Amino acid sequence: MTDADKNPEHATDDYRAPDYDRAEKQIDSEIDPGVRAVVVASLVMLLLLSLALPHTGAVNGFDVLSGNDAAVADAIALPSRIYVWLVLVFAVVMSVLALVTRIWALAWIALAGSGVASVFGMLSIWSRQTLPADSVGSGPGIGLVLGWILVVALTFHWLKAVWNKTTAQLDAQERRRAASVEAEENNRWDGPILGRPTDYER
Repeated sequence: MTDADKNPEHATDDYRAPDYDRAEKQIDSEIDPGVRAVVVASLVMLLLLSLALPHTGAVNGFDVLSGNDAAVADAIALPSRIYVWLVLVFAVVMSVLALVTRIWALAWIALAGSGVASVFGMLSIWSRQTLPADSVGSGPGIGLVLGWILVVALTFHWLKAVWNKTTAQLDAQERRRAASVEAEENNRWDGPILGRPTDYER
């Protein structure tokens, strides 16, 4: 009689499923952007630079953020104000936090905020191109156009990072389910050994 027959628990240990719970929780909470992190960091730096460039006329993005007299004099519309705040909060701050902490939830927030910022960036450009004839405002500046292109690119890269993370999560869940089914099937054979009474003496 083997040790596994004397101690069925030892046999069960041999078929114990790997610790996929811990691996799945780690995948659920973290991202691994890899080389894409360098691209995201570069886009964030360029976005900060775009805020220092002319948003429209002589008004830059920081003027729009503060809402100073220059921004008021150039008739800055609401879409531009929302756009620059979305860029600062989500495309810059949340992206930096997601890169530093590698927390999946922060990456999702950065993705969602950057996506909304892309929409408001397009609306900001459109609003500067459709000013009334008697308006004193200027058209879209290089900072606004460049910033909009950068935030669209940032949204794309965050989408790829989050999508790859979601795919890895689904793979881990599938492996965990397969391991659970295998462990359950193995445990069904851990009962009493059937056969002749003399078999128990061996």
